[in-house]
Amino acid sequence: MVRILRDAVPEGVKRHGVSEVSIDAWRKRFGEMVSDDVKRLKTLEAENARLKKMVAERDL
Repeated sequence: MVRILRDAVPEGVKRHGVSEVSIDAWRKRFGEMVSDDVKRLKTLEAENARLKKMVAERDL
């Protein structure tokens, strides 16, 4: 994904087959991040979702 964000939008659309809207959304969310930052963010988001699920199941 970080590679896609480095490309100009029209080039990214052609080369990677994603929409301009997707690229713009990714740039807003991940624009200044490097690939290690993106991996860490995704790991933390997955852990957060897992913990929320555990709390929800416990509260049932």
